[in-house]
Amino acid sequence: MSNPEPSSDSTPRLQLRAISKRYPGCLANDAIDLSIAPGEIHALLGENGAGKSTLMKIIYGVTHADSGEVIWQGQRVNMRNPAQARSLGIGMVFQHFSLFETLSVAQNIALAMGSAAGTPKQLEPKIREVSLRYGMALEPERLVHSLSIGERQRVEIIRCLMQDIRLLILDEPTSVLTPQEADDLFVTLRRLAAEGCSILFISHKMGEVRALCHSATVLRGGRVAGHCVPAECSDQQLARLMVGHAAELMTDYPKVTGGEPFLDVSGLSWHNPDPFGCSLQDIHLQVRSAEIVGIAGVAGNGQDELLALLSGEQRLHRNDSGIICFDRQPVADLRPDARRQRGLAFVPAERLGHGAVPELSLVDNALLTAFQQGLVSNGLIQRSKVEALAEDIICRFGVKTPGTQMPARSLSGGNLQKFILGREILQQPKLLVAAHPTWGVDVGAAATIHRALIALRDAGAAILVISEDLDELFQISDRLGALCGGRLSALRDTVDTRLIDVGGWMAGQFDASPSNAHATA
Repeated sequence: MSNPEPSSDSTPRLQLRAISKRYPGCLANDAIDLSIAPGEIHALLGENGAGKSTLMKIIYGVTHADSGEVIWQGQRVNMRNPAQARSLGIGMVFQHFSLFETLSVAQNIALAMGSAAGTPKQLEPKIREVSLRYGMALEPERLVHSLSIGERQRVEIIRCLMQDIRLLILDEPTSVLTPQEADDLFVTLRRLAAEGCSILFISHKMGEVRALCHSATVLRGGRVAGHCVPAECSDQQLARLMVGHAAELMTDYPKVTGGEPFLDVSGLSWHNPDPFGCSLQDIHLQVRSAEIVGIAGVAGNGQDELLALLSGEQRLHRNDSGIICFDRQPVADLRPDARRQRGLAFVPAERLGHGAVPELSLVDNALLTAFQQGLVSNGLIQRSKVEALAEDIICRFGVKTPGTQMPARSLSGGNLQKFILGREILQQPKLLVAAHPTWGVDVGAAATIHRALIALRDAGAAILVISEDLDELFQISDRLGALCGGRLSALRDTVDTRLIDVGGWMAGQFDASPSNAHATA
């Protein structure tokens, strides 16, 4: 679909002039210029650590620039805080939602707008009116915990639209949406732009940017690397602007059949005691040696629960130990360390706090899961071996860091993800379970991670990837399925699967034929 051109009004809605921001040891923004016209959908692109988040926070008043000017509708402003930004008509939807799950939609919106806007009950008619007007229907009385992830994003956007919005900033807005929900969002954004609202759109998905955005500013290393019209560029041209090269960034990997099943899950049902969690229902899943199985799904549909049961963080009773098997050996009652002894490696969804300890050095974080790899002898840590492992991870996976003694929290998201994945892969696992392996990372880091996963597959490992990025799953998976409401669809060969099929599975539209009753080979 072609996008209407932005307004011809000669006065930009927003201008940034020579914006610079320095943190200790890092120049996050270096004399950045940016201009957005009324009615323009403008993409902000760049690698992890390129300065996008800092720039957004400066526009929204969360962070203050060290130098430079912010010009809003022709007038210079000193953006002191988000409240001032909202009063000017600037709204922002962050990548991680900020909603109270035990409150209703109306109560959440009322909290954000303040007492002057009225009580939740008084706001309900306007919430219905605004949500219907923009094709994002919401029931104001519903509790947030009962909403899908896509519906929760609607709440965040409607919360912005309830005000006199002139600029809407969206940070990775489709990372938690099904393809159908993403299409619906784009219809809403185009309607907003047609009414004169400016939109600043941050995404790592090149196809979305080319389909939606009128123009783009690309950041690299804290500086403006270039401007372009996305619709006139290929994915590789956009990637080259972002990372300086495009070789091997858009590889189509060959699909394989795999060998004997290594991971075998048979009839896994599990009741989640958390009222806001998801219970699992009759999960059947096989992952063969030397193949990658991809599992799609909108967040909150059982991914976390399945990961916990596969990793051993959540265990079943000994009588049910055969429900999960590694190489035909029951493991469902075993602890995580015992499962690792049997060949498991695990990359969790949350990097800091789950995949790595923020305050610990990279050396110590390498030891956390690799201690069984000859790094401890007679109860003593072999420091030289651990140091060598950390250095090997940094070198082989291109982790950008001053050294192995740096704390994990000092790394950008993409670099920390490469370190965690490298730590697991270098243990040469027989089974790798990876959650969202490239979530929020740039195209260069994603390409590095994908090549590492393919190499591990080709070395004979069974790999299970759980991700919300369908482009990624189609690129690297040999077979595909999807989770919805704690149920798993049948697995299908990727070459025989369409995007619309996976989107339907993510919405619970599973194949009903007897041959697809179980998600097995």
